[in-house]
Amino acid sequence: MIDLKSNRVTVIGLGASGLAAARLCLARGAVVTLGDARADVPAAAELAAAGAKLALGDHALALADAELVVLSPGVPPFAELALAEGRGAEIVSEVELATRALVRPAPIVAVGGTNGKSTVTTLLGELLSAGGRRVFIGGNLGEPLSAHADEELDLIVLEVSSYQMERVRTFAPRAALLLNLSPDHLDRYAGMAEYAAAKGNAFARQTPADLAVVPFGDEGCLAQARRGGGRVVTFGVEPQADVVVAADHILHRGLGARFSLAQLRLRGAHNALNVAAALAVAIDLGVDAAFVASVLSTFEGLAHRMAYVAEVGGVRFYDDSKGTNVGASVTALLGLAEPKAVIILGGRDKGGTYAPLVDALRARARAAVLVGEAAPLLADAIGDAVPTARAATMAEAVDQAATFARPGDAVLLSPACSSFDMFRDYKERGDVFVAAVHARSGESAEAPHEPAASPGGANEGRWRGRVEGEGSP
Repeated sequence: MIDLKSNRVTVIGLGASGLAAARLCLARGAVVTLGDARADVPAAAELAAAGAKLALGDHALALADAELVVLSPGVPPFAELALAEGRGAEIVSEVELATRALVRPAPIVAVGGTNGKSTVTTLLGELLSAGGRRVFIGGNLGEPLSAHADEELDLIVLEVSSYQMERVRTFAPRAALLLNLSPDHLDRYAGMAEYAAAKGNAFARQTPADLAVVPFGDEGCLAQARRGGGRVVTFGVEPQADVVVAADHILHRGLGARFSLAQLRLRGAHNALNVAAALAVAIDLGVDAAFVASVLSTFEGLAHRMAYVAEVGGVRFYDDSKGTNVGASVTALLGLAEPKAVIILGGRDKGGTYAPLVDALRARARAAVLVGEAAPLLADAIGDAVPTARAATMAEAVDQAATFARPGDAVLLSPACSSFDMFRDYKERGDVFVAAVHARSGESAEAPHEPAASPGGANEGRWRGRVEGEGSP
C-alpha cells in the first residue's frame, strides 16, 4: 500500500474521479493541491476546509512542487504537465492511485473495449457476488475506486477507459478483458494505434496466473493481450473460441456447460457476445454454472443501452443513448430484431469516419434524423444513402422519426456522438428521449429540461472539454 503521508500530491481535474482522489490523499495525510481549468469548482471549498491548497485556473502553480500528480481521466496532455514530469514528478491516473492505496489488496477484473464495457462490468459484478463475496463495481462506470480504497473487498470489477489506462505503472488485473476495438476518441489520439495501445495497457503487467479475454479472430485485441503474460481466453461465434455463441446457446468449452440464449433478458446479438465474455471470467474465477444460469435469466442490462422504451402505433422505440461512437451505433442498428429502423443520430463529433455507419444505414435504416453539432457532418457523410431530416430538439427528433417509421419498424436513439453539445451527459439525453416517447404514447412522464439547440450547434461550447463530467485543462 502506498504511503502518502506528507507527500506533495497535486490532483488535476476535479470531476468525480479527481474529487475522490483528493479526499483519499487528504485522509492519508498527503499535502494536497487541487488544479482544474475552471476557476470556480463548487466542491473545492469543502476540500480547502479539509486542508487542500487551491490553484484553480493556474496549472503552473498547481504543479510547482508536486511529487505525485493524479490526473482525472478527462484531462489531456498539456505543457505544464510535461514540465512537471521532466522535474521528476510521477504522473498517475486515479485508477493507479486507488489500486496502490487499497487497504486490502483484492483481485481486480478490468473491463475494457470501445463498446459493451458497462454491460459486461455490471453483469460480472452480479456473477462474481456468488457466495456473498464483497465485490466493488465501478471505475469509469459509477463510483471511482478511490472513494472505496479503505474498504475490505474480496473482488474489484472496474470498467476502464483508454483515458484511465494512459497513466498506469503497477496496475496488474487478475483478469483483463478487451471486448472490441473501433475508432473512438480520435479527437484525443493521433490514430487507432495510439488509442489501442492505451486500451492495451491493462494487459501489460499480467502474469501467466492471470486471464486475458479477447474476441476470437480479432488480431488487434490479441496483439494488445500479448503485451503481457496473461493466459489468453477467447469468445465469439466461431466454434474454435473458448466460449462460443451458437444459434441457441452459449457454450463454455472448458467446462462443457451450455447456457440457453432463450433464457437471456438482454436483447441483441452483440449482448450474447457480451455475456460470453463475462462467462469466460466468471467461470475461471470459480462461479458455479447454476448460479451463472440464475443470474443470466434475470439480468436486464443497463438504462440507455439498447433499452426498450415503448411501442407506439406499431413502432418500437429503443434508447441507446450510451451509443456515443460509430461502432456502438452500427452494432445497435444491426442487432435490432426489427427489419427496418429510423435512427436518431448526432451530438458532438468525436473525430474519425462515419463510413461504417453509412453502410449499416443502407442495410437496415429507413431514415435518419440528425441533431446537434455533428448534423452537418452526418448529412454530408450519409448523402442519399437514406432519407434524412434535421431536428433542433430531441422531442422534435422523436416526432420526425415517428413520421418516417412504419408499423413493425423500430425508432432507435443511438447517436454515434457525445452528448455534450446539448446535454449534461448521455443519461440526460436518454431521459429526454424517453420522456418524449412517453409523451407520444400518452403516458404520464415529466420531461427533464431540454436545452433548445439548432442542428448546427447553437449551444456549441456549453460542455466543451467535458469528458463524462471530468474537468480538463
